[in-house]
Amino acid sequence: MFFNKYRYKDEGTIRYYDLHSMKHRILAILVFVICIVMVVIAIFPAIWVFLASFKDIAEFRKLATILPKKFDFSVYAKTWKDLKFIKYYINSFTVVIGCIACSVIFNGLLAYGLAILKPKGYKIVFSLVMWGLLIPATTSVVALFVNINRVGLNKSFIPLWLGIGANAFYVVLFKQFFEGLPKELIEAAKLDGCGVLKTFTWIILPLSKAIVMVITIFTINAAWSDFLLPYLLLNGSGNETVMVRLFMFRTSNATDVEILRAVAFSIVPPIILFIIFQKQITSGATAGALKG
Repeated sequence: MFFNKYRYKDEGTIRYYDLHSMKHRILAILVFVICIVMVVIAIFPAIWVFLASFKDIAEFRKLATILPKKFDFSVYAKTWKDLKFIKYYINSFTVVIGCIACSVIFNGLLAYGLAILKPKGYKIVFSLVMWGLLIPATTSVVALFVNINRVGLNKSFIPLWLGIGANAFYVVLFKQFFEGLPKELIEAAKLDGCGVLKTFTWIILPLSKAIVMVITIFTINAAWSDFLLPYLLLNGSGNETVMVRLFMFRTSNATDVEILRAVAFSIVPPIILFIIFQKQITSGATAGALKG
């Protein structure tokens, strides 16, 4: 009965006819068990944070139990109000929205030039993009921070937006996807008098909803969880993001349990995002690597 769902399965590694062999059945069950164990290991820290955040400080420090004595959701409301978390949520969402716009527009435009327009010297530019994938982002933090201060953009969201708008990985994903688009539609747009930017806006982007969704999800996750550059730029400005605020709790009067609740607040948006868009993440992550 457990393997009946594979009877009409037409994709994937395990097919129904493979399961007639006892060896393959045992192997399939073993794979499922390993996957379940990996899932438990992956989600246990988040579950522990959520459960421990319902405890008071005495229970948290003295009792080594996972489950709290009671589930009182009013403590979350109190922590949210006391720590004024709404302000940092707004700051983080402001960063995320700006990063999404810059990520799609700037990376998409560069990929559009490399994949469709192909001006003279585009191979050199693409080689530089590929070399950019080999350079760890942290190696340029000092130079980036110094130059941001020189132009007077410190304590501003703008450098964070522009930083995510120059991502070599996103450019490669966009480029590979654009190269698989129907050339006939692009040629028809040119014949109808569409300019370069109009073709990108009205033809390329509507045809690229799959990869745009993937890039958007990746950008949201990266922008929300980013700490180092927002800390260097926004610390003390009043525009701190959620992750910066969590780091600042080390010098605050917040208790350990309140910090756990704050951590729970910080991980809720990415979890909700993954639950809602998990199909797009898993099916679209390889979209840029395949040509249609």
